[in-house]
Amino acid sequence: MTIYGGSGFAGRYIARRMAKAGWRVRVAVRRPNEAIFVKPYGTVGQVAPILCNIRDDNSVAEAMTGADAVVNCVGTFDKGGKNNFGAVQDEGATRIARLAAEKGIGTLVHLSAIGADTEGDSLYAQSKGRGEAGILEHFPNAVILRPSVMFGPEDNFFNRFAGMTRMGPVLPIVGGQTRFQPVFVDDVAAAAEKAVKGEAAPGIYELGGPDVQTFRELMQDMLTVIQRRRMIVNIPFWIAGVMGTVFDAGSAMTGGLVSAPLTRDQVTSLRSDNAVAEGGKTFADLGITPTAMEVVLPQYLWRFRQTGQYADITASARNLRT
Repeated sequence: MTIYGGSGFAGRYIARRMAKAGWRVRVAVRRPNEAIFVKPYGTVGQVAPILCNIRDDNSVAEAMTGADAVVNCVGTFDKGGKNNFGAVQDEGATRIARLAAEKGIGTLVHLSAIGADTEGDSLYAQSKGRGEAGILEHFPNAVILRPSVMFGPEDNFFNRFAGMTRMGPVLPIVGGQTRFQPVFVDDVAAAAEKAVKGEAAPGIYELGGPDVQTFRELMQDMLTVIQRRRMIVNIPFWIAGVMGTVFDAGSAMTGGLVSAPLTRDQVTSLRSDNAVAEGGKTFADLGITPTAMEVVLPQYLWRFRQTGQYADITASARNLRT
């Protein structure tokens, strides 16, 4: 099988699961030398990173030659440059589906996102929606997975905001009342594994964890885990929009060398809830029980505590009587 973007956050978990299930896995990425870490997921030669440019037909086709199944995990938060929203999440996804159909590959699994909509408010949501439409046009029996924000040891959500707590007593956020349904990344990988094995009916699945909380509530829970007290300050959307515009301009002036910490499109996305809609297919249809955040967050956010892994020992020592 071939996993496009198999060294990314979700892709590496899917690659590990498929290797454990006995599959030979090609991890198609732009920089194979930076994906060497996937090799130990299986026996010698079972998991191999290979070069692939998702914008090129020949490159994509070569990567899937001889594969029984294809999984696409490639995504981006960059609306500019060569690997922008349209090139990656629309044209790239459609290209994979078209070539997979031409080659007669039996299974296609695509990792999208909750909120994907060709008529969505944000450019990100629109590109995700167009990608889904392109996939279903060429590969109508595809399985499309739409996770909410994913968490896990390598995430760029809780890790990012936990890191910000080291910078001062204030934790700024945008969209404090926006609702999220965070999902453990390995649960998403389990859904992909079932789809590859033919244990999931074709269609779109929206994947969320057991809890729906506002952005502010999620940050409060995170602060509890890392044992820090910070003032959570919600930045109004209109101010955040101005900030995003300025940051976008700054990033453009540097040719993208300096990434914008907040983009205007992200601000637009944060105006909409990111939770599973009623009536669609979910984890329940896959026979998967999603993992609660409180089970996983302490396993990797401990490093943001003032005493790190020694927090419990330090707290216990304070209770010792002299």
